[in-house]
Amino acid sequence: MSIRRRAAGSLRLALIVALFAAGNALAQAASTAAALVYPSKPIRLIVPFPPGGGNDVIARIVGQKLTERLGQPVIIDNKGGGNGVIGLNALAQAAPDGYTIGVGAAGPMAVNPSLYDNLSYDPVRDFAPITNMVMFPLLLVTHPSLKARTIPELIALARAQPGRIFYASPGSGNSGHLAGELFNAMAKVQITHVPYRGQGPAVSDLLAGQVQVLFSSIPSVIGYVQQGRLNAIAVGSSTRVASLPNVPTIAESGVAGYEAYSWVGMIAPAHTPRDIVVRLNREIVEILKQKDVEDKLTQQGAIPVGDSPEQFGSYISAEIRKWGAIVKSANIKAD
Repeated sequence: MSIRRRAAGSLRLALIVALFAAGNALAQAASTAAALVYPSKPIRLIVPFPPGGGNDVIARIVGQKLTERLGQPVIIDNKGGGNGVIGLNALAQAAPDGYTIGVGAAGPMAVNPSLYDNLSYDPVRDFAPITNMVMFPLLLVTHPSLKARTIPELIALARAQPGRIFYASPGSGNSGHLAGELFNAMAKVQITHVPYRGQGPAVSDLLAGQVQVLFSSIPSVIGYVQQGRLNAIAVGSSTRVASLPNVPTIAESGVAGYEAYSWVGMIAPAHTPRDIVVRLNREIVEILKQKDVEDKLTQQGAIPVGDSPEQFGSYISAEIRKWGAIVKSANIKAD
């Protein structure tokens, strides 16, 4: 090859590299510029559940504060159905510009990948984690007729009567169902799952003594505990909760390592500009530190979190593995 041809080839390569670098620089500049003026219009916040539930309540508390801090309305868009599939599918298909964000909760993000063979979204590939907002520790409550007031007593009774103690849940594959199956696996017992169509019917049959056990969010049952109609046996958190200081954790009661939470985080479509993700993370983390917000969340039985996008992403992946193993071992199927 002649010196002239080699020089021409080197020049073309240099031009290609320069153009590529310039393109990256322009893209980065455009992203930064967009972040500097963000937000310049209302933001849609998709909640993949109907109004009134725990996920919706958290979204509205944080959404109201985001409206104040960002200077643009944060509009709640409830898209319930299919264990969160409908709402998260809509979020995955939204433009990744920061003007559509959504609630990413335990069931749709960590359980559905193992529950459905052909899920329309991938919780890791299709979303950009922003922050885990709150954790809902699950409370194990029992009907007073059950002759067990502690976890060791419940385990002993379940081993003496395998399959004859029944626990309710609002439906197959939800957090209460999986918490029960995790308890079965870790405590080496067999209490039998009875799925209902919603939390209301499940609690009603528990109060009537048709079933004996329920793993529930705290707000749904705390009133019945205070009235003496249900017994609070233990909580699924790693430490005791402030609203029930005398109720031990399941882990400290003999099932070492047991943890069962429902959690609610904030996510965006994949490829949302990093600067916008960082801005939303910063705002939401600061919101969660506000005293009035913390008080409202505590009243809902929630524990504020506020971690980084990277920490939340790692947590989602760990939860997918954890609950995927339980779904597989218990052979859980979607309703």
